Amino acid sequence: MTEKHSIVEIWVYLSGSPLFALFITLTAYQIGLWIYHHFKNNPLANPVAIAILLVCCVIQAIDMPYSSYFEGAQFIHFLLGSATVSLAIPIYRGLHSLKGRSLPLIASLITGGLVSIISGVGIAKLLGAGSEITGAMYPKSVTAPIAMGIAERIGVSPTLTAIFAVATGILGAILAPFVLNTLGMKAWWQRGFAIGIGAHGIGTSRAFSIHPEAGTYASLAMGMNGVISAIAIPVLYQLLNR
Repeated sequence: MTEKHSIVEIWVYLSGSPLFALFITLTAYQIGLWIYHHFKNNPLANPVAIAILLVCCVIQAIDMPYSSYFEGAQFIHFLLGSATVSLAIPIYRGLHSLKGRSLPLIASLITGGLVSIISGVGIAKLLGAGSEITGAMYPKSVTAPIAMGIAERIGVSPTLTAIFAVATGILGAILAPFVLNTLGMKAWWQRGFAIGIGAHGIGTSRAFSIHPEAGTYASLAMGMNGVISAIAIPVLYQLLNR
């Protein structure tokens, strides 16, 4: 009885520790990554999606409030800032490869960004969504750290924006290979750039796991899209919501 009581006390202590939430997050992603590699990088076995499902199931099973979970996982959230700054690296490394491809890439970047906004916001409005949801749709195809900053700037929920951004990245990473194959797009730089625009960081991770050139162009697209969107989306939002 005493031993059982001690185990319960240890469990209560661990479940309330911030480090336990961090352990859950890292373990869930490692499991997701293992499953992804086990199925030979199948896009349907997306490690981020698997990790999210595992974390949700675990914190629901142990009845851990989200506030307690976030207290431990906020270290990873803090690293999003560093990830944002590091976007300068792929942009710098990829500049030399733009020779002869600048115009189609810039055109793709602008077109992809506009289509992402128009389609997301338009569908949300057609389904009767409120201004809070439609506003969070504007930066959904921008990498999460920048998207949350844009959301704060235009006055919508950063949390809701982060949810849409992560969901967009997961769906983009899963569906992009099938869509690009259907379109007959075979050049790795084209495939990577398209994935980087539409599925930001999660899609870029997927692109790197398939081919280094695809990953390089995906990271370049993600970085350029983030920089341009941080300037253009607040202006566009104000013009469309006067």
